[in-house]
Amino acid sequence: MQQVRHPALVTASVMLASMLYSMDWTIAAVALPHMQGAFSATQDQISWIITSYIVASAIMIPAAGWLSTRFGRKRVFVTAVALFTGASVLCGAATSLPMEVIARILQGMGGAFLIPLSHAIILDTYPPEQHGKAMALWGTGSVFGTVLGPPVGGFVTEYLSWHWIFYINVPLGLVALIGAVLFLPETERDRSKRLDWFGFLTLAVGVGALQMMLDRGERQDWFSSTEIVIEASLAALGLYLFVAHILTTRNPFLDPKLIAQRRFFLSLLFISFYGFLSVPPMVLMPTFLENLRGYTIESIGVLQMPRGVGMLMALVLSGRISGRVDPRVMIAFGLGCLMVASGEMSRWTADVGEWPILWTGFMQGWGAGIMLVPIQVISFPALAPNQRTEAASVFNLWRSVCSSAGISLTLTLLISTAAGTRARLVEHASPYNDALGQGEGSATWNLGSEEGIAVLAREIDRQASVAGYNEAFLFLALAALAAMPLLLFVGRPPNRAEQGGATAVVAE
Repeated sequence: MQQVRHPALVTASVMLASMLYSMDWTIAAVALPHMQGAFSATQDQISWIITSYIVASAIMIPAAGWLSTRFGRKRVFVTAVALFTGASVLCGAATSLPMEVIARILQGMGGAFLIPLSHAIILDTYPPEQHGKAMALWGTGSVFGTVLGPPVGGFVTEYLSWHWIFYINVPLGLVALIGAVLFLPETERDRSKRLDWFGFLTLAVGVGALQMMLDRGERQDWFSSTEIVIEASLAALGLYLFVAHILTTRNPFLDPKLIAQRRFFLSLLFISFYGFLSVPPMVLMPTFLENLRGYTIESIGVLQMPRGVGMLMALVLSGRISGRVDPRVMIAFGLGCLMVASGEMSRWTADVGEWPILWTGFMQGWGAGIMLVPIQVISFPALAPNQRTEAASVFNLWRSVCSSAGISLTLTLLISTAAGTRARLVEHASPYNDALGQGEGSATWNLGSEEGIAVLAREIDRQASVAGYNEAFLFLALAALAAMPLLLFVGRPPNRAEQGGATAVVAE
């Protein structure tokens, strides 16, 4: 391991850069209604601001390993921070939707390298016995950015303008850039390392098409849409060609031997459940709180803060107890927290109080945060140091895809359940239904007037939406329960010497 003169400053620099990337993964979602008005765009058109960022990141993440080997890790990291920061200026200054989408693509391409490269940088900065604490500290900034995005985005949009959700990246990005230039050590370059273009392009097409299908499927009514059918076909073809290629070529773009390692394969399964379980609630809760409970953007940000607090506390604790507590116990506890929180949320009504919202959010953050470090302890000890960046790329790519899949499935379940519930409730909206003459709203549910019909229709939509959210949260609770049997295949936890080779690859 190369001696690093200022490990704390190196950690702060890569931690800040990673936080900016993960924060921009969610911060723009809050400002979409304002941006939609500014660009005179439809709801489908404005969604490209999110889609373009996610797809560009997913396509470029796998290239991090080859680029760092070919050009040097520091050069690639510094270039990525500079590109991300410059693209943030373009995002804030955009005057049209096409201009904004192009800027977001550039921002996603630059940010894609920050997460996997920062993993390897942190590992090479600290001795093996300090990896657990160092990665917990780094993960605090990286993961916390995703939680910080919605409340910061809401506050900035409300009191400044949507432009500033991108401009705030500039001063922080410059600090991270200066720190990277001054303190990051450079790695050796292998100028003979050639890019496997066929492998890269087939993976890019497959992953890009898959991400677009997952992101746009619900809005396009899935396979009834020609667009979704085309994207699914491209994803299947691209991924098939990629797998066939890497299994038959001598120097593949990604080493298939990584997946063959049992512990690493198990880590991919666990991180898939992590992304599947922890990200969808962050997408569902703001709309639940705004549309069904009537909270303002600022209030929603406050109500979502316990999630970030719980995750922060859990990451700090997991770093301290790593190596002392069986990682299987920590992962099981985290899954249990996610299961209990989602199970409680599946019983909510449209009049749920603030306390259940606060404590379930905290428990979800705690459950997600406590899992991250032990997943790395289980997965990475068997990997050689020169596999770290490539393994981190695969790890984060898979997490990103599974997060998108979780969002798509829960949204589809929510909408389909709400539609079915609404159809059943409408059947009972009859003047001959005695139940309509009872309850708090019976005085206004007068089917003999247009106003009464409108009030009843709104209440039916409201209750149908609640049923959809209940079903989505119940699905997440059952998914957390389904993940627990995987712990039986992990085997004994590695000892401290083995954990020294572990890397934490956590990101949002």
